[in-house]
Amino acid sequence: MTDAPLIAFDRVSVVFDGEVRALDDVSLTIAKGEISGLVGESGSGKTTLCRVLVGLTPATSGSVAIDGRSVSDHLAIDALAFRRKVQMLLQDAVASLSPRMTIRRSLGEPILIHRLASAESWKRLDGILKRLGLPEDLLGKYPHQISGGQARRVGVARALVMQPELIVADEPTAGLDVSVQGELLNLLLDLQREFGLTYLLVSHNLNLIRRVTSRTLVMYLGQIVEDAETRQLFRRPAHPYSAALLSTNPAVDPRHRRSRIVLQGEIPSVVAPPSGCRFHTRCPLAAERCRTEPPDLVEIEPGRRARCHFPFSLAAAGAAA
Repeated sequence: MTDAPLIAFDRVSVVFDGEVRALDDVSLTIAKGEISGLVGESGSGKTTLCRVLVGLTPATSGSVAIDGRSVSDHLAIDALAFRRKVQMLLQDAVASLSPRMTIRRSLGEPILIHRLASAESWKRLDGILKRLGLPEDLLGKYPHQISGGQARRVGVARALVMQPELIVADEPTAGLDVSVQGELLNLLLDLQREFGLTYLLVSHNLNLIRRVTSRTLVMYLGQIVEDAETRQLFRRPAHPYSAALLSTNPAVDPRHRRSRIVLQGEIPSVVAPPSGCRFHTRCPLAAERCRTEPPDLVEIEPGRRARCHFPFSLAAAGAAA
């Protein structure tokens, strides 16, 4: 792992139709070879962040760099090279495959589009399919004829044949049986070690995040509210929203169970976000300062940042209150 980050967001905002602030002042870095997690409620901005990262949605302000070069420059200089470098695993694996194409054609399409040496690429793809445990007769089938777990493996194969540096995985285990989830996670970890991949995993499955990531980013209403090492975050969340989110995670071991923190009210609108701290309307310990003064995302411990005037306050209050 090198000192220079593979991914760097610098105060990135995305505004739709002049009023919908899907992302607001997002700054983060992800090192090469790192497995990072991205968590938060639906509507917090996770998908928009991923779309900005892979170049599908332009940033309204701020900059996004991959390997020291902005995403816009990557696309302007050599868009195909950038698409090979950055691959995305979509949440609905079956829907990401054309129903009119066999699995063979779906896997071969990127090889044709990127004008890769066919013999070499097909040989590499054959090795990847074997590594993924996909039978050869699956290549002649259509998406509706394969299982959800097989479709996810096909998506992984299609991404890996491009020899990417970064894979953005949106809910990679959603809708899969627990046993299949475990197999897929073990596979992704093996592939990460084998190919030196960098992952950004987006998931509502907090046990998945806890198990496989080294760093976790917590989003709320378009902002990063906490950025910490995963073990550190799960052991002692700093931001009240992180504490509330983690308190919903089921734990088998009674020693690791948390008191459930029930947040009051609905998530505010990104069209008219609250003044001050965006979480203050739902935070059980909000003070007057929280209602009027927006907190910055600052380092509160070595390697940990939080956007809160009173970090660790909910933990100090006993969490149950």
